[in-house]
Amino acid sequence: MPRVPISKATAHEVISLAYGFFTPLTGFMGRHEVDGTLDKMRLPDGTLWSIPIVLDMPTDAIEKLNITVGGSIVLEYLGAPMAVLDVTEIYEYDLTRMAEKTYGTIDPRHPGVKKAFAYKDRFIGGDITLINEPTFSDPFKSFWLTPRQHMDMLSQKHWKNLVAHQTRNVPHTGHEALMKQAWFAANEDMPVSDLSTGVLVNAIIGQKRVGDYIDEAILLAQNVLRTSGYFRDNVHQVSFTLWDMRYAGPREAIFHAILRTNLGCTHHMFGRDHAGVGDFYKPYDAQNLLSQHRSELSIKPVFLRENWYCPKCLEVTNSTLCGHDSQAQSFSGSLIRSILTDEVKPTQKVMRHEVFGVVMECAARYGKGSPFVTEEYLKTRRPVFTLNQLGD
Repeated sequence: MPRVPISKATAHEVISLAYGFFTPLTGFMGRHEVDGTLDKMRLPDGTLWSIPIVLDMPTDAIEKLNITVGGSIVLEYLGAPMAVLDVTEIYEYDLTRMAEKTYGTIDPRHPGVKKAFAYKDRFIGGDITLINEPTFSDPFKSFWLTPRQHMDMLSQKHWKNLVAHQTRNVPHTGHEALMKQAWFAANEDMPVSDLSTGVLVNAIIGQKRVGDYIDEAILLAQNVLRTSGYFRDNVHQVSFTLWDMRYAGPREAIFHAILRTNLGCTHHMFGRDHAGVGDFYKPYDAQNLLSQHRSELSIKPVFLRENWYCPKCLEVTNSTLCGHDSQAQSFSGSLIRSILTDEVKPTQKVMRHEVFGVVMECAARYGKGSPFVTEEYLKTRRPVFTLNQLGD
């Protein structure tokens, strides 16, 4: 079979397809599936779906390898065979249409648009079969759970409700308060004495940009909230999904809802500007689109406003509850970054000292002295996962 090298982003999607993170998808989309996704947010059978999952390839490579409909190809990552794709379709697609429908813009400043315009001139559709399971490195292997393992965890912990918190950040007290607010929303009318509601912190691990938090710090800092007692053991779990953010705003929010449904979640937190970037979407566009499709989602959105610290109330709160707008102290990204960059232990009102300590430890151990992604980190970091070199 022809062997086709794939990128890290495609390898992430192969893993997610193979293990069922992207159910009902079982492979890369064909033209009809892409059309339905872009025009109606529907798969051919009417199922809600919002983001194209496609495999691109240049025409000359397709011809050189004699890839044809009805045949199969081996997808290789870093020289190791990873999966077999049974080719059902080879097609061209209008990249401008794909970008505009997915992101609502063709502005090249949008990272998703940039990704769309970088696609090669052909796409290959077909189901995939994983032939080489990934082996995760430390600390990732402690947080890797397949959808089936998420379901098993749900059963073992006797959780009837599970609320998902998506994150690409280390947690400050504003994030912590949001998770606790969401827990109460997900617990609904269940007796508080019956601790059968959990919070799943499902981090996104994927393409990193200089200035992002390093992945190791995200996972370990989120986890220390539980190990330090800020969440009980039986109400908190950290895991991750391999996914390269598209920053598609409202459409990506729908995608995240479907993804977390596949992990057994019954509820999903959605805050201000979920999955947005820059000023391409309004702050609550994602929540508005989710509201339109609430009846057909198999997960309940929990809509939250941005939290702040109020020195008058002496607590973390938000504009829905607190009337001291003029005294509000926001959890600005620049404030948190300056604290971590300067290695100045923050007040407990901003970040738990245990979280700060773990972030600093990760900076030293994994980040070449920084909790933020640098060029050096990108060049020298250990891979999140490796594959075995299988024989022919």
